[in-house]
Amino acid sequence: MVPKKVFFTKGVGRHKDYLQSFELALRDAGIETQNLVTVSSIFPPGCKRIAKAEGVKYMKPGSIRFCVMSRNATDEPNRLIAASVGLAIPRDNNQYGYLSEHHSFGETEEKAGEYAEDLAATMLASTLGVDFDPDKAWDEREKLYKSSGKFITANNITQSAQGHKGGIWTTVIAAAVFVLEGENL
Repeated sequence: MVPKKVFFTKGVGRHKDYLQSFELALRDAGIETQNLVTVSSIFPPGCKRIAKAEGVKYMKPGSIRFCVMSRNATDEPNRLIAASVGLAIPRDNNQYGYLSEHHSFGETEEKAGEYAEDLAATMLASTLGVDFDPDKAWDEREKLYKSSGKFITANNITQSAQGHKGGIWTTVIAAAVFVLEGENL
């Protein structure tokens, strides 16, 4: 059971109840009808990225759906939260890549996204034997990774939000949602 396709989505939800704010974030992301099973960080060899609009066509209510998900929540007014999934794909389509989850407080969407991307790329670089200095800034390592000829891309999907000023729960999610071989539209 190796996924052949993946799509990326994100969402934010707000409600007085924690669980309902999570449900609303899933709804905003378009994946609320699925029974989500979170998995770890391997991006399958040959897996094709598809648009969210195409991906949700595969979803039937109640389906079990594997995903890599990051989520975060707060009920503190104005507290900045973020959830991010990073992706690093090797040039060799027969080699696996990495997905990473990162959730944070006080980071902008851009900063959280770069961090998640950095995590995925660093895991892939170490697997591929790319020599790098982990103390260098992400943008310097990103150039090194891409110039190694072993990477195709590194990117992320991130959702950030400020906690509701009235103190109700605010939840953010970001997810890579897999489509299994044999699933039909």
